[in-house]
Amino acid sequence: MSIRNWPDGERPREKLLARGGSVLSDAELLAVFLGSGRRGQNAVDLGRALPGAACLRHSNSAGATSTRK
Repeated sequence: MSIRNWPDGERPREKLLARGGSVLSDAELLAVFLGSGRRGQNAVDLGRALPGAACLRHSNSAGATSTRK
């Protein structure tokens, strides 16, 4: 569902302006920065997907050992 169809008080940008950043979830905060989604995914959906992708990248590199000195 498009964020445009959400009630005004639930939209991330309006929520940020009315109540501040501390009330936003990580996905909502990322949605504000992203500005828009893509076909089939609104910005909040994309925001939910991004932290998961970042965690996967971090966990893959966390186990690697460095040989640099």
